[in-house]
Amino acid sequence: QVQLVESGGGLVQPGGSLRLSCVGSGFTFSKTTMSWYRQAPGKERERVAVFTSNAGIRIYADSVKGRFTISRDNAKNTVYLQITSLKPEDTAVYYCNARLVLNGGSTDYWGQGIQGTVSS
Repeated sequence: QVQLVESGGGLVQPGGSLRLSCVGSGFTFSKTTMSWYRQAPGKERERVAVFTSNAGIRIYADSVKGRFTISRDNAKNTVYLQITSLKPEDTAVYYCNARLVLNGGSTDYWGQGIQGTVSS
């Protein structure tokens, strides 16, 4: 079965950095588009970064461009999210997402989420 396990969250001061990791299993990781989403308190979940499987294209939300970097290591079935220059508004639960394409359709799978808190 598909599993996504995030790690690396925590409490960080403003201006600091975080590196989130997500290990996937139960699917062909190298052929899967992986994304990071986040959900801040009282807000809807938003996609912040995508790393496509085929062309290796990276897409970022406007709100995080220049501070967030998504990367992947297919040999380790892992996708990363490096966050720098953290702001209090980056406080959120961060979710790893795998979009599996099968039989012409797609299904989203989610990790359990990991808390990232930016506070002094």
